[in-house]
Amino acid sequence: MRDWALGDQVEVTRGRATENFILAWQQIRSPIILPLLQGAVYLCAIMSIMLFVERVYMAIVILCVKVLRKKRYTKYRLEDTRDDLEGNNNHPTILVQIPMYNEKEVYRLSIGAACGLSWPPDKIVIQVLDDSTDPVLRELVELECQKWVSKGVNVRYETRSNRNGYKAGALRDGLKKHYAKDCDFVAIFDADFQPEADFLWRTIPFLLSNRELALVQARWRFVNSDECLMTRLQEMSLDYHFSVEQEVGSSAYSFFGFNGTAGVWRIQALTDAGGWKDRTTVEDMDLAVRASLKGWKFLFVGDLSVKNELPSTYKAYRYQQHRWSCGPANLFRKMLKEIIYCERVSAWKKIHVIYAFFFVRKIVAHLVTFFFYCVVIPACVLVPDVRLPKSFHLLIFWILFENVMSLHRSKAAIIGLLEAERANEWVVTEKLGNALRQKPASKPLKKPRSRLGDRIHVLELLMGLFLFYCAVYDIVFGRDHFYIYLLLQSGAFFVMGFGYMGTFVPN
Repeated sequence: MRDWALGDQVEVTRGRATENFILAWQQIRSPIILPLLQGAVYLCAIMSIMLFVERVYMAIVILCVKVLRKKRYTKYRLEDTRDDLEGNNNHPTILVQIPMYNEKEVYRLSIGAACGLSWPPDKIVIQVLDDSTDPVLRELVELECQKWVSKGVNVRYETRSNRNGYKAGALRDGLKKHYAKDCDFVAIFDADFQPEADFLWRTIPFLLSNRELALVQARWRFVNSDECLMTRLQEMSLDYHFSVEQEVGSSAYSFFGFNGTAGVWRIQALTDAGGWKDRTTVEDMDLAVRASLKGWKFLFVGDLSVKNELPSTYKAYRYQQHRWSCGPANLFRKMLKEIIYCERVSAWKKIHVIYAFFFVRKIVAHLVTFFFYCVVIPACVLVPDVRLPKSFHLLIFWILFENVMSLHRSKAAIIGLLEAERANEWVVTEKLGNALRQKPASKPLKKPRSRLGDRIHVLELLMGLFLFYCAVYDIVFGRDHFYIYLLLQSGAFFVMGFGYMGTFVPN
């Protein structure tokens, strides 16, 4: 009898709690939630229009470029420059920098590719900037450099006692070496990049033909794009970045963000811009903006690609996207006044850099993707009084993976704007090289045992639960079929949250 009484009390308490919650919801729903949510819809609609107009503008520029068949790099007559170099033997001295940090799987590939570049041996210096903390790996990298030295290649192995400034600090210290002061240009390749032998012959002539050029940037080609679904989706996003965003920046403004690798800088321009700085996690973009404000021009060569590797683990991809999203927002905060008051560039270029390059592409794009499609629309299911444009159920065709990643990109952009904790966090993107692709056929792969914490991602699971609840609510009470999109999107969050996206490598 006593147990029954206690059970009745629990049921009464639960009932009262539910009634209190419903009453509180009804009291704040109309005066607070409804206007806030409707305002969020209008704000997200405005941001969507901004993003749409920017995309249409870039599409028009690309269409004109392709119809006219006049990309900027095709206007140069490089044959005369190449003939002059070979005929008069007046090759400029090139410094090739390879920054690396504990790159166990890929260091041989990158060093070997750089040492195989076609250029007069007395006019090229291969500089390996090794910040590795593993002494055994350091010894292996140094031995690899010595191997190429014995073959007659001018390789310099450089280390530091600290990692101050991370990659920017390593590149900055590398340029201070006495032999670097005799170089005219510097080519930069991250540790997983493998340039073809003719890379310098296809880039340096551009810089020699136009003294106003500071940078020649090549596109990326991915050796592991077919490894898993996550790498395929990354390839789609990055192909758009290079084929559209970089091409438009190069064609219309002679400016775009340096990708940090697979590019050649004029050292004079790099010095004029103030050199490498480590004030944000996007030191490459920082340098590009400062050089642009000094009046230097950039060139993107779309038919020249360099092989590299995409991050194939979800953990590595999250860290990379945090850096790529937080860094630009933080840089925008730091350089806004400098861009506005700069007198060396036109007002049109200032508008492009501030509005299109930074605000729309680096901030609005992330915020509207996450808040509109993953927060506002599901919340509108719970508050059906809020009006949305018609036919939004067609959002089932939206790239669900990009919506999931928008959670981290939005968070990172906000952290960068506020310069909060993790604003300057630098986590090197993990590369697997051939570690998972060259297992002996005679030894079957064993399924790795993993701890639960290695796979679970709490933020994704919470968003998945929220979207799933909204979907169920819409099935029961709704009339607009939003649940189709919500179920798919919640499923995508659950897949990512439980770690079933990308290659899994146990700790």
